[in-house]
Amino acid sequence: MRYLPLLIIGILFLGCKKSETPKAPGKAILVLPAKNTECAVVQGSAGNTNVVQFTWQAGANAEIYELRVTNLNSGTVQTKSTRALSETLPLSKGSPFSWSVISKNNLTPETAVSETWFFYNPGTENTYAPFPAEILEPLQGAQVFKDINNEITLIWDGSDLDGDIVGYEVYFSVETPPETLIASLTEGTKRQKVTVSANTVYYWKVITKDSEGNTSDSGIFNFKVL
Repeated sequence: MRYLPLLIIGILFLGCKKSETPKAPGKAILVLPAKNTECAVVQGSAGNTNVVQFTWQAGANAEIYELRVTNLNSGTVQTKSTRALSETLPLSKGSPFSWSVISKNNLTPETAVSETWFFYNPGTENTYAPFPAEILEPLQGAQVFKDINNEITLIWDGSDLDGDIVGYEVYFSVETPPETLIASLTEGTKRQKVTVSANTVYYWKVITKDSEGNTSDSGIFNFKVL
């Protein structure tokens, strides 16, 4: 009978112990194809595709990865799920692509999305369109404060395999799609101040132009001024 109190205490301790909250997966770190490059292929063909290999580093607590690759010309999205840190996909030759990796595990519905990188799948082209501008600030869906002049600064970056970007067009408005051209800038300028009002959502995008007349569209981003 002297063991009974200890047994009761043990049962109470276990009953009161809180279950550990499942840990959400962390972001995978992209490795190859490298950002803003022409990728190496693991298998070419006489047809219209090359097989491209994708490699990334593990995200914390991640069990499954979903590879997402988008053809920037057609908008076609290819996906693959894997437990490995590498996958291959056949992709159209001579096209620009974006890729990212979504980390998942079976203990929580939460996911983590890696950065998105751009690359070209080699073909027979002699000139390349610029990669879409990379939006740096404000990020998609951000909430921001205006400065004392009622302004914020839009910031982006641009890249082109030919290295012949000549400028950027910035579109900005309270409507989507943003159709108001607020600035035409030279290649060396990658930021633009805009006047904003509190409690307002704004939409913006950047068109990148090169010396061959090629262009690319960053896509539409939005943010809210608090």
